[in-house]
Amino acid sequence: MHVVSHTSIGPVSSFRCTSRRRGKEAIRDLARTRADLVIDRTRARHRLSKFLLRHGEVFRGGKQWTMAHETWIAHVCFPEPALSTTFSHYRAALSSLDAQISAVESDLVPYFTVGPFAEAVGRLSAYRGVTEMGARLLSAEVCDWRRFAQATTLMGFCGLVPSEYSSGERTSRGKITKAGNVHLRCQLVEAAWAYRYHPAVGPQMAKRQERCSPETVARAWRAQLHLCGKFRRLAARKSSNKIVVTAVARELAGFLWGEMAA
Repeated sequence: MHVVSHTSIGPVSSFRCTSRRRGKEAIRDLARTRADLVIDRTRARHRLSKFLLRHGEVFRGGKQWTMAHETWIAHVCFPEPALSTTFSHYRAALSSLDAQISAVESDLVPYFTVGPFAEAVGRLSAYRGVTEMGARLLSAEVCDWRRFAQATTLMGFCGLVPSEYSSGERTSRGKITKAGNVHLRCQLVEAAWAYRYHPAVGPQMAKRQERCSPETVARAWRAQLHLCGKFRRLAARKSSNKIVVTAVARELAGFLWGEMAA
């Protein structure tokens, strides 16, 4: 009887592990659906912007895709019926994508407020530039942060490390490899733009940090001081902010790995 009980436990335990792994992969697919829709929305915005530009409609009230910009778009009109119809189709496509993204974000919330991702989302969102939605996407893509032995391994997995060309004793480095997880890399780069400003804790970040331990908040502040300083120093030397933000994103990946591996 003793042998039978042990042999029966193995398949059950293996089935549970497989079910958990499949559950995490399913959540990751749902998170990637949002990322794909965001890409589609960006393309739809570009199409609409270029259409308006071709016909002499230029917004001069600040940044695009703000509330002021969308109010301006709502008041644009064309006398030609064909142009008016085209404009309506472009706006309808964009509105549909906005609605789909909101729906997917609502569907994602239950999977990250409880269960295996809840703690990771709370700790990651304590860092500047990492919103709760961004933390959900990072958690879904990485799953187990401890599977990376070092921070540099995670950086390579994201494709944020520079390419290397070696010949004998000569070594030269080029652009980043982009050979890793594109969803993870894009999310880190998006978060890295927040470090172009001076270090500060805004109301939204303070609210997110209320649920975190003092140790996590302290690590997030140290990371912010370092990354904001690095952004300013590199921006003063480099001609392109894309190079700067890529370097900051690479180091942000290291800080996030240190947080989750602590």
